[in-house]
Amino acid sequence: MQLSGANILMECLLEQGVDTVFGYPGGAIMPIYDALYSYSDRIRHILTAHEQGASHAADGYARTTGKVGVCFATSGPGATNLVTGIATAYMDSSPVVFITANVGEDLIGKDSFQEVDIVGISMPITKCNYLVRDVAGLADIVREAFAVARGGRPGPVLIDIIKDVSFATAAYTPLPREEHHIGGRLGALVRRASHDLGAPEPDQGDIDLLAEMIAASEKPLVICGGGVVRGRAEAQLMEFALRIDSPVAITVMGGGGFPGRNPLATGMIGMHGTQASNHAADRCDLLIAVGCRFSDRVGLQFKTFAQNAKIVQIDIDRAEINKNIKTDHHIIGDAGQVLARLNEKLPQMNHTAWKEEVFFFHTETIYDDCADALTPKQVLSAIARILPPHTIVSTDVGQHQMWAIQHFRFDYPGQLLTSGGFGTMGFGLGAAIGAKAAKPNEVVLHITGDGGFRMNCTELATEAHYNLPIITCILNNGTLGMVRQWQSLLFDGRHSETTLDRGPDFVKLAEAYGLHGKRVTCVTELETALQEALTCGTGYVIDCAIDADEMVRPMVRAGGHITEFLVD
Repeated sequence: MQLSGANILMECLLEQGVDTVFGYPGGAIMPIYDALYSYSDRIRHILTAHEQGASHAADGYARTTGKVGVCFATSGPGATNLVTGIATAYMDSSPVVFITANVGEDLIGKDSFQEVDIVGISMPITKCNYLVRDVAGLADIVREAFAVARGGRPGPVLIDIIKDVSFATAAYTPLPREEHHIGGRLGALVRRASHDLGAPEPDQGDIDLLAEMIAASEKPLVICGGGVVRGRAEAQLMEFALRIDSPVAITVMGGGGFPGRNPLATGMIGMHGTQASNHAADRCDLLIAVGCRFSDRVGLQFKTFAQNAKIVQIDIDRAEINKNIKTDHHIIGDAGQVLARLNEKLPQMNHTAWKEEVFFFHTETIYDDCADALTPKQVLSAIARILPPHTIVSTDVGQHQMWAIQHFRFDYPGQLLTSGGFGTMGFGLGAAIGAKAAKPNEVVLHITGDGGFRMNCTELATEAHYNLPIITCILNNGTLGMVRQWQSLLFDGRHSETTLDRGPDFVKLAEAYGLHGKRVTCVTELETALQEALTCGTGYVIDCAIDADEMVRPMVRAGGHITEFLVD
């Protein structure tokens, strides 16, 4: 059948099972939005307050569901407003297809109104990107984009469609998604793009060697990284950890890949890692990192990291092997597949003495209670008591992010939504919107700080309009807390431009959007607000007053040895 490019795009989205798109219209993308109007009974569009909010919402949707998120934006500033969201998805391996429109063919390269080379701009922060100038190739490009986004190590892909293509017509033949594979019609395209649609097959010899290394180990440590979450390999990792009877440390991106309440869990590892995790990394004789890229926030001092251990890395992306930490052995492959084959070869082991050595150290920071003011620990403990244990949690970036990851126990992939690699302030509310749109029956909690919340608070309008009852909890210390902490510890207390002695009144802001809000200064008030938030049926903003000098503990200096705590 003959269809316009805009309608071909809609049909291809339906082929992919897309039911929700986040975006913001504009001039060059109007033909696509016009086509969307006729598909509104099959594809829901959520109009955000800003393109960056749409990018984070699509990302949050993808992380929550494991599906590919979709985001629309127009040309020029609409496209460039996506860049932070694209980079956020790229650093955390989140599968999102970003679809932008550009000016007409006769205006390309002439500095036309709202023209920008978004393909060139986004090239370093996408798995693959396309400028579509011929409607005949549009359908296969869209199919390839989705296959690349979800295949292998997931990540963002961008399709930029010039305006002429949206209007032009071409023959469209439906192609079921199960035929979107290398051996089918997409084969030539995928080979041209040099992208694997699936995970590389792990080498059996590599698996056999690791089994031998595990058998010889007396002090094994497993690190659960983001690859376990992205690959939904939690069941295989659980069986593996129980079989080898090993403590399990968890990276920020690994939250939910291994249950935080499990007796083998040592908590977060790295700069703000627990004493148990960091000391285990320093004392183990075999460190097995699953889906972990050893970022500087985990490895810290690369030369001395796990200096007493043989280091093994299991990762789907060959480019991550030996990039930061030199390994003694590695296996390239999907985490779930590698662990499943490894589990078949392993007997039940016992490492009681090693576990006693590791769990001598704290798996959670001990914070003092305070009768005069709320502490972060009191806030998070109250949330944990009152909200359901399966609550989905999104965060912004800063002290509140670390406190949340330290004190909550994430039990399943997609429960924690946080910007771990790029550290994007403003990520949290957009991600929460994406999560609530995907899982309307789940409680969604957005934990943020007053600095981070200012960057995305306009998305309260989106939350209110679409009746997405998200609970936002602001740990309000009147400062850019993490920067202030570093200034206090490393810059002799010179707090340069980190004091946020300004509006808005967050409760009044919530009310202005038609939501509920309450400022709390003690645990009793907080508990009452949380109960109201669970039952009021609308979004709810809780402004928690905490002290400006509260610190995230423990903390290791950037580039320091993993057990040399600056504060503990």
